[in-house]
Amino acid sequence: MSKTKKHFGIIGGTGLTALENLQIVRREIARTPFGEASSTLSIGRLIDEQQADNATSEEVVFLARHGHAHSIPPHMINYRANIWGLKEAGVNTIISVNAVGGIREDMVPGSLALPDQIIDYTTHRVNTFFETNLTSVTHIDFSYPYDEALSQLVLSTAQEEGIDIIKGGTYAATEGPRLETAAEIQRLKRDGCDLVGMTGMPEAALARELGIDYVSICVNANWAAGLSDELITMDVIEKNITDGLKQVRRLLVALLNKS
Repeated sequence: MSKTKKHFGIIGGTGLTALENLQIVRREIARTPFGEASSTLSIGRLIDEQQADNATSEEVVFLARHGHAHSIPPHMINYRANIWGLKEAGVNTIISVNAVGGIREDMVPGSLALPDQIIDYTTHRVNTFFETNLTSVTHIDFSYPYDEALSQLVLSTAQEEGIDIIKGGTYAATEGPRLETAAEIQRLKRDGCDLVGMTGMPEAALARELGIDYVSICVNANWAAGLSDELITMDVIEKNITDGLKQVRRLLVALLNKS
């Protein structure tokens, strides 16, 4: 993570199409060379829900990954426009919030996790800015996809706030929009994946291409397919996401107040 002043962007996924504790100062439409971002950029300060007069000193830029109406499915998200739009808004540090399915035994529904690796199983997404009008072929080092210093900041802040968050794990990024089969989850498990979601890539790689520090706070919404006797229903997913996001909001306020 760079030592320059951090300008935070938050990308909200399923269950986080708006930040209820965001005191919005202004909104901006993000028009980019790659089209419009998923939603307007909401810019303001986060408020501690338990102390209404305690707002973060720094502004934050919020983007709803699936749109404010949660109408854009994972495989149709304009990831390039989203990341480019945040960069143009001055963001150099992104905290992504992702709803996932738990594979590893400790990834229980409702828990939070901070992955440190990712495997990309997507197949139909535009996954780079480096395509045309290049002076030379460009490659990025993606050995460690999440920024280590930013990850440590998130973990230490969670510990100080008494918020449980699982350190490390491999995120499996699947195409969607359907959920996986039980056999596919067993394959991911054999591959060493600990949780599964549909929005982790190419978002993380695009952020790296633009030099943006990036981490993902994952909310385990359900057990992945075949790992529980219960059917995966939206009611169950929504309840677990709601419970997990209460902790995420607390963590975000504390994190921005430390920056």
